Amino acid sequence: MKNYIIKRLLLIIPVLIGITVITFAIIHLTPGGFVRANMEMNVKISPDSMERLKVLYGLDRPIYEQYFKWLWRFVRFDFGESFIDNRPVLDKVLERLPATLLLNIVSLAVIFFFGIIIGVTSALKRNSLYDRFMTLFTFIGYSVPAFWLALILMMLLAVKWPILPVSGITSFNFDMLPLGAQVLDVLWHLILPVFITAFGGLAYISRYVKSSMIESLTQQYTVAAYAKGLSEGRIIYRNALKNSLLPVITLLGLSLPGLIGGSFIFETIFAWPGMGRLAYESAMTFDYPVIMGTVTMAAFLTLLGNLIADISYALVDPRIRYR
Repeated sequence: MKNYIIKRLLLIIPVLIGITVITFAIIHLTPGGFVRANMEMNVKISPDSMERLKVLYGLDRPIYEQYFKWLWRFVRFDFGESFIDNRPVLDKVLERLPATLLLNIVSLAVIFFFGIIIGVTSALKRNSLYDRFMTLFTFIGYSVPAFWLALILMMLLAVKWPILPVSGITSFNFDMLPLGAQVLDVLWHLILPVFITAFGGLAYISRYVKSSMIESLTQQYTVAAYAKGLSEGRIIYRNALKNSLLPVITLLGLSLPGLIGGSFIFETIFAWPGMGRLAYESAMTFDYPVIMGTVTMAAFLTLLGNLIADISYALVDPRIRYR
């Protein structure tokens, strides 16, 4: 296992470099550019001044030369400075990272906690009214576009009926609140983004758990456990459920890219001060160093999540050994 982990950590390096190459090429081949997007509307900027700005930011160099210059900084954990405010990119990313991690970790916990509960109960109550209702719920979760549902809920629960906050992570008087009220305020702002982020994931996790649980309940070891006279709770939760969770752990690694990628959309919709919103704002202004910093960090978190899922899979199932 130790050697496997080391190999996987080393494998992250070429994959991460490949992602940066593709990202760097895409953002630099996009029509427009930092100088044109930010300076063209200023009538006081002459064409010569725009060319000097390109030289200042190194945008006049060939794209491969710009990339290798960025890569040399990256291997020294230096993402460069933002074109907009000249702040270090790493500082801006780390400033937004906690909000993104908070949103994704809470969403992941909600997805797996309620998904497992719904899947197990649906498997135990097959073909009942409850099971049919949950089946309908999962179909809705698969089919409804998350961004559309987010806008509808914002209009209903935040505008028409001001029940939940419409945007941000804290209220305007957050600094004046006591510690307990500050925690509740953050949780209050999390409700809508977490619900939207978790809605689709909750649907497919519950379906996987249900099908896996039904299969486990029909296996010979389950029948033998009933024949031995073991309690139903022990059979279901210690034998059948444990084996049913193996595919769910695999889905843990597959869920992370969708959550992190989806958070780029939801953070923009809900004005959530995370990496996704920072990436969107940077893309609108062609702030190349910040775009590269946010994408690289998101890719690293995704690859690390997949590694954790593989390790967890081996820990849960003793039959699996990585060599």
